[in-house]
Amino acid sequence: MKRKGTEHKVKGRTKEAMGKVTDDKGQEMRGKAEKTAGKAREQMEKAADKTRRTGRDR
Repeated sequence: MKRKGTEHKVKGRTKEAMGKVTDDKGQEMRGKAEKTAGKAREQMEKAADKTRRTGRDR
């Protein structure tokens, strides 16, 4: 299963770093936002996996 949350976190980190290097505050903030969204999605994916496993254990 492909993890979209992790993908967004990596893209966000990259954008944030590029914003810092180029002194582009907008890019840096977009990167932080995408990284945060990736973290949230990652938590949702973990919860969904746990729910699926719990359903199989019964």
